[in-house]
Amino acid sequence: MTTVRNRAAGWHRPLMLLVSAMAVLTVVAAVGVVADPRVLTGAPIWAKPLKFAISFVVYGVTLAWMLSLLPRRSRAAERAATVIVAMSVVEMVVIVGQVLRGTTSHFNGTTSLDGMLFSVMGAAIMVLFAAQLVLAVVLSRRSLADRAGEYAVRLGLAVSLLGMVVAFPMVAQTPAGTPAGISGAHSVGVPDGGPGLPLLGWSTTGGDLRVGHFVGMHALQALPLLAILLDRFLGARLDELTRARLVLVGGTAYAALTLLVTAQALRGQPLLAPDALTLGAAAVLVAATATATALVLARRSTSDGRRTRWLPAAPVA
Repeated sequence: MTTVRNRAAGWHRPLMLLVSAMAVLTVVAAVGVVADPRVLTGAPIWAKPLKFAISFVVYGVTLAWMLSLLPRRSRAAERAATVIVAMSVVEMVVIVGQVLRGTTSHFNGTTSLDGMLFSVMGAAIMVLFAAQLVLAVVLSRRSLADRAGEYAVRLGLAVSLLGMVVAFPMVAQTPAGTPAGISGAHSVGVPDGGPGLPLLGWSTTGGDLRVGHFVGMHALQALPLLAILLDRFLGARLDELTRARLVLVGGTAYAALTLLVTAQALRGQPLLAPDALTLGAAAVLVAATATATALVLARRSTSDGRRTRWLPAAPVA
């Protein structure tokens, strides 16, 4: 743990400042959920700041760690990460500010001020998307110490961008019963604020576009974790190329899963109530992934591939 903390101390400073600020906000929002009795769209008014603060902690740590893997510094990547920090702060300022005003931040056009703030959030997200795209391009052009880890980072960034894209239809969803002045919704076929899954709040009566967004964004953590687990438990049995191919299979399947749950939501279908079409598509995805995995393992090299520990390079200032 001491080694990890020492390495983290040298990670991208703006990202780590964002992580620290969001960690503090997580505590504040958690207290707000308990202490503030106000409810907004069927949930405690501080629930959205809490969820976003936790998300930005995980997001910021992951990006800072990915930057630390670069064999040498990249000014373009560091600047893109700094832009991501700035846009994240803009979004959180609007979200918390609207909570303090007692109203919603997303899809809110009930007043000129609310509409302007939502437009600011939309612009911030577009800039953040562009900055992460730059980060993904830079990292895709730099070789890392381990090929499986390299694939995991690249695919994680790419699929997380897909996770952002599948959230865009939210602004076009206006289910019947949506209050006047609200343009857009998380839910499909039912108004926001109805029955939802515990903690997550995803609709249990209609589709919910937050599912695909959540799944896609967490490719940033899931795919590197897959590479780490393959190295830790199968590194002595599988050569580097085989592990890289397995990560490629996993990344492709993860992207397909993101699209599948998004398509399910767009059809107005709750996540836990799939119909025959959704179940059939899921079965095809599982079968295709299993087949691809079996083919990769069947082609694995019989030679003792050189095993390289996947560790960060020198700390990035």
